[in-house]
Amino acid sequence: MTSSFSFVGADRRLALSAIALAASTFIAGCADMRGIDTHAQMRSPQSVGLLTEPSAADQAATVAPVDAQWWKALGDAQLNALIDTALADSPNLQSAQARIRKAWSLAQVSESAMGPQVNGQASAARNHAPANGMIPPPLAGNNYSTAEARINGSWSLDLFGKHRAALDAAVGSARAAQADMDAARVLLTSSMVQAYVQLSRLQAQEEVAMRAIDQRAHTLQLVRDRYDAGLETTLEVRQSESGVPQAKVQLLQVREQKQLAQNALAALMGQPARAQELVASPITQLSLPRFPSQLSSNLLGRRADIVAARWRVEAAEQGIHQAKAEFYPDINLTAFLGLSSIGFNNFAKGSAREWGVGPALSLPIFDSGRLRANLSGTSADYELAVQAYNQAVITAVHDVADQVASVRAAQAQLPEQRRAADAAQSALDIANQRYAAGLGTYLNVLSAETNVLTQRQQMVDVEARILSTNAALAQALGGGYQQQTQSSSNSDSNAELDGNFPTQTNAPMDSARS
Repeated sequence: MTSSFSFVGADRRLALSAIALAASTFIAGCADMRGIDTHAQMRSPQSVGLLTEPSAADQAATVAPVDAQWWKALGDAQLNALIDTALADSPNLQSAQARIRKAWSLAQVSESAMGPQVNGQASAARNHAPANGMIPPPLAGNNYSTAEARINGSWSLDLFGKHRAALDAAVGSARAAQADMDAARVLLTSSMVQAYVQLSRLQAQEEVAMRAIDQRAHTLQLVRDRYDAGLETTLEVRQSESGVPQAKVQLLQVREQKQLAQNALAALMGQPARAQELVASPITQLSLPRFPSQLSSNLLGRRADIVAARWRVEAAEQGIHQAKAEFYPDINLTAFLGLSSIGFNNFAKGSAREWGVGPALSLPIFDSGRLRANLSGTSADYELAVQAYNQAVITAVHDVADQVASVRAAQAQLPEQRRAADAAQSALDIANQRYAAGLGTYLNVLSAETNVLTQRQQMVDVEARILSTNAALAQALGGGYQQQTQSSSNSDSNAELDGNFPTQTNAPMDSARS
């Protein structure tokens, strides 16, 4: 239940608004907000295992953000063109842009409530008054006309900040939507790089499988020649003949995976019809993106998902301020000016003029707990936003730590895998020489050959994993996101976390292979 009153007319003085304000302040003192508090707290850097003071090594190191177009460091013009197409045609990004426009339009609606409001109205009607009704003669029992035209104006003084809080909450939601779009862009570019690397890996695996077919066909011919010379039995021939079909099956399986990788890459681009024409550059031609040798965890503040979560905390906090302001009166200045008459012929006369100006007060007296329930709900929204932010921080720290570990492990595996591949090839050469000289069995050749193919496949997998983990690391570090807007003074939307994650990821792929 609310109560309202206003003063209109030339004989009223605006000074009466001071009396109304004093009365409303007294009554608003009865607003009961007891027992509705928020207990959620945003996680501190220490709580997630980060240092509040950077180490001496971090202070000496040059810590720079990830380049906004970090994928160009791979040196592949075709990949750059594919990512440009994906950024232009992605339905997810276009949907995010629409959400941003909607969020900012809602912020503009909230802002409009803080300014003066002016509207006009006009009406005309033909009426018949009952003879025995409340309308007296000479209108009783007769037809009459009415006409009215009025301009109304109002201005909410917003003394308790309700409209300001609503505007700040809407702005926070709009900026969160902007950060969400940037997070989607980072995810899309990282996914594009990883899908491209996957296609390149499968192309290399396809070449390995084709080489396996040729190698086993050569071995089969060698076995048959030895059989014709009486040096082998039918058993060796049959064993050798099975190797070519097995290699062809592996080739078909790799080609199936390659087709799926092409479909996935085309879908990320938003152009699924182009799947068949997509061909990736060889892995050996892709360079590693370069990151700083010392990666300080304050780079997590450049993660768009953390920034979005922080803006939602601020929006929820402003929602609490707005809900609390609902307990207090609304003070409005109202005015109107117009014409009103009975009879169309009197409408244009000076006697039809009317006007009014004065303050209007609206205050809650009894609402059956509606305002308390609303405040309780907005407080719960704030706690949900804080916990979502805390989870985003924990996930970010976990993500970076995982990707750093994966990058280190993958780079350490590459030289070892190269040595294993070289040893397997040497063993195969020896086995072939011994078999051709009649000093070894075909089973030795077959075993050595299988090991060579396995090592080649693993080499390709390790090279692809190095590139993929670096792409994932770029995403974990924000993918080049930089916030364009600043939050209000009572919040830190940068969400910067101190500490460090040291890693070495600045070696190019060719040097890692050497």
